Amino acid sequence: MLSVISYPVFALSVVVALVLSISLFPVDWLAYRPEWLGLVVFYWTFRAPAQFGIIFAWCLGLLLDVLEATPLGVNAMAMGLIAFLVLTVHQRLRMYPIPQQSLMVFLLLGINQMLVHFIKQMLGAEDAGFSYLWPAVTGALIWPIVCVLLDNMNRRLG
Repeated sequence: MLSVISYPVFALSVVVALVLSISLFPVDWLAYRPEWLGLVVFYWTFRAPAQFGIIFAWCLGLLLDVLEATPLGVNAMAMGLIAFLVLTVHQRLRMYPIPQQSLMVFLLLGINQMLVHFIKQMLGAEDAGFSYLWPAVTGALIWPIVCVLLDNMNRRLG
């Protein structure tokens, strides 16, 4: 667990995650784009549960709703759920090695994706099968990189 939190690293990670969430991807790869903001919410809620929690995640999700032009509250509720679930298991999660943390990232981002998909289905979106889970898979695969990168930046600047 990190002892000092670098708020510039936090702000930079949020801005980068929001930019990557709305950045242009080739159409064929769009389904595989990781849930960047979900990874950032997971990381900061995991590393600093006293400073970053459900309300922080909800606000970031609301910002993502505005950026993606989705109905307000869809991503906000999903990000709040991620933060809540991380807060419930963060003590045990600290003891897990990175591969097991990646599995937890997959599970929590998968729940996030399922919730967003369910709400969009209720609002009349097209059925996409199970392809909506690809961001959870790619997010879990890049979790070790994101975790090590943010840990190193936080240590140097914190």
